[in-house]
Amino acid sequence: MHPTATPRKALRALAWAAVPALLIAGCSSPASDSGPDGNEDGAAAEGSESAPEPEPVRFADLPSPCAVIGEDTIDDIVPKADPKGGSALTSNDTSLSGTCLWSGLKEYQYRSLTVSLRRFESDLSLGSGDERAQGFIAQQVEEITGDGANSDIAQEDLAGTGDSAITIAYNAEKDIDDDTQDFRQQRVVVRTGNVVVTVDYAATGLEGDDMPGAKGVRERAETAAAEAVDRLDATARDDGGDADEESGADTDKKDDA
Repeated sequence: MHPTATPRKALRALAWAAVPALLIAGCSSPASDSGPDGNEDGAAAEGSESAPEPEPVRFADLPSPCAVIGEDTIDDIVPKADPKGGSALTSNDTSLSGTCLWSGLKEYQYRSLTVSLRRFESDLSLGSGDERAQGFIAQQVEEITGDGANSDIAQEDLAGTGDSAITIAYNAEKDIDDDTQDFRQQRVVVRTGNVVVTVDYAATGLEGDDMPGAKGVRERAETAAAEAVDRLDATARDDGGDADEESGADTDKKDDA
């Protein structure tokens, strides 16, 4: 069957088959510490110890996961992606998590890319946002390495991307329309501050076409991860710049007064 005749339903099945199940860790809000109402006995007088506060985090919100990969990169990584802007998966709270999926078929070569963002708040009982994010990396790695259906797993630390990163190459078989298809896959998990970026890239040749090389699959997955982290970090810089400008504007007003 020529790929141009592949039903849209089958392409959708290919896309979902190539996406590993993404763990969504629970996130509890820090408990509010407040004293009795109407406290006028001087207990909170100057010099007394204040209640501990959660550690500040770098990211207070998340961008759209579909916005952290540019169209030029998608053209290279997922040729013929439809839609090119990606498909956002449902999230209960987009300020804490979000996932975007791209998939495309060019002749007999199929590719899919999934980018997931997961943000953690600091919590006095659970740890800082950075610490909680680091723990989530281990869960994302175990999801691949602990799955007996995956084969030829190769895991390495990835330097130069984010605060901490791991890249994992592996092969997987997926059942699609009563048939079995081999996929070459790469997962890259990166922590930047209190956010974890998980990139899953899958590639295969249909109708007996050649399987893509492991090196190319890895390079494209790591390129996507680096771009996602750069764009995510830019949102934090933009927020900081806006805050500085507002602070400067307030200072000017006070000086004018």
